[in-house]
Amino acid sequence: MAVVSASLKSGTAVDIRSRRFLWRSDEPPPSGRADSGPTPYEFLLGSLAACIAMTLRLYATHKDIPLTGVDVTLEFDRVHADDCADCDQRADGWVERVTSQVTIHGELTVAQRARLTQVAERCPVHKTLANGVQIADTVSFAAAGD
Repeated sequence: MAVVSASLKSGTAVDIRSRRFLWRSDEPPPSGRADSGPTPYEFLLGSLAACIAMTLRLYATHKDIPLTGVDVTLEFDRVHADDCADCDQRADGWVERVTSQVTIHGELTVAQRARLTQVAERCPVHKTLANGVQIADTVSFAAAGD
């Protein structure tokens, strides 16, 4: 189980904690913000990119495949459903889409290349995003002065 907490005191900068790590998210200057960290969508893409790369490394190590590196570039965009031939129609007319470019390095056989191509799409974060996730929200209010 993963646990992350976030705290916003002023502006849009959010301090995020997970285990012993502290990181920050913010919005960029074009939206009038301080740009003191990656945006939430950049963190989301970073999570997916890291998962793809780690999954490929773990699989290659387990199968003794001579993987020497992985580069992942992801882009997030909202496209109009009419402009997306391979997307399911959405009621609001828009589709959120992540475009992925994975480059795998190493002296690999045709069979290893085919298998690593399959593995790249099977990391846990990729599966979660592709299949959707249930979110159970709870909102509470601190007492005045807290």
